Amino acid sequence: AAGVAAPGGSGSLKVSWRVHLDGAVYGQPLLIGDMAIVATEDDSLYALDQATGKVRWRTHVGTPVPLSQLPCGNIDPLGITGTPVYDQGSGIVYAVAETSGYHHVLVGISVTDGRLEVERDITAPDGQPRYDQQRPALTLQDGRVYVAFGGLAGDCGPYRGSVVGIPVSGSGPVISYVVPTPREGAIWAPGGPVTGPDGTLYVSVGNGSESSTSFDDSDSVTALSPDLHRTGVFAPSSWRHDNDNDLDLGSTQPALLPGGMLLADGKSGTAYLVSAAHLGGVGGQVAQAQVCPAFGTAAVQGSTAYEPCEQGGLAAVSTAGSKIRVLWRGPENAWGTPVIGGGA
Repeated sequence: AAGVAAPGGSGSLKVSWRVHLDGAVYGQPLLIGDMAIVATEDDSLYALDQATGKVRWRTHVGTPVPLSQLPCGNIDPLGITGTPVYDQGSGIVYAVAETSGYHHVLVGISVTDGRLEVERDITAPDGQPRYDQQRPALTLQDGRVYVAFGGLAGDCGPYRGSVVGIPVSGSGPVISYVVPTPREGAIWAPGGPVTGPDGTLYVSVGNGSESSTSFDDSDSVTALSPDLHRTGVFAPSSWRHDNDNDLDLGSTQPALLPGGMLLADGKSGTAYLVSAAHLGGVGGQVAQAQVCPAFGTAAVQGSTAYEPCEQGGLAAVSTAGSKIRVLWRGPENAWGTPVIGGGA
């Protein structure tokens, strides 16, 4: 992990400190007070001093799963992958760790001293924990932590995408939603479920079973109520072609824009603008345009979304007037999830 100072908006950058941790970091660090909270694939959470990088505390929550014990995948070992979430009211940061035996465990850690406050084993809603991977960021809303699951890299095995809602206390009933496709339908984009003003959760779903001849909610933007009932869905008219050619919307989460609109851009490079309140079903977009194949998470400022293009760099996309228009593209090597800050 590194601390980066960015004086004067888009001025020059410099590394102010470095610290070596016990494993790879896939999730975004959280800045809480004067600390950076970082989770690793060794199933550890760290609190680092933002100014110096000094370790305030480290909590090890389990033994990660070696890649050699997984049916496919690309992370070795597999521990905490999804970005944690912080509950400011309780002072607890939540993360999901994969541990030996293919368990996915929700842990809640006190940011004050690293004490383990919550621990709950998550039963896989699809019944296939060995093939499930928890990659998206966690979402916190109205007393629940929402956790989304997809598959391992390589899409092996009989998994199905799902979302689980767990009380922040770690005890009490758990709710879930499973994508109604025979196989796959991963929810895996790193941004995690997007929360609308009314509490609706929006997720992008990847390609589903190639055997499906009728629409199965894959290659979609799906709206879920807080109790995880599906309340709406959008899919391109080309959903079956997309599924057959791995060109689905699952590589980014939808970007929530002012005026109740969502922008969804996936592997095909076609971006779709849809109404969050009325997703419109198959072919229900308000507008569509070719932008770029996108992987990661878009940043939003006003009616402009900054899409993480796989090739050709960042794309600044205007959605003003319910139209999609590329304003500019960044340098070709500036690919990856963007963050807006300091005028840059």
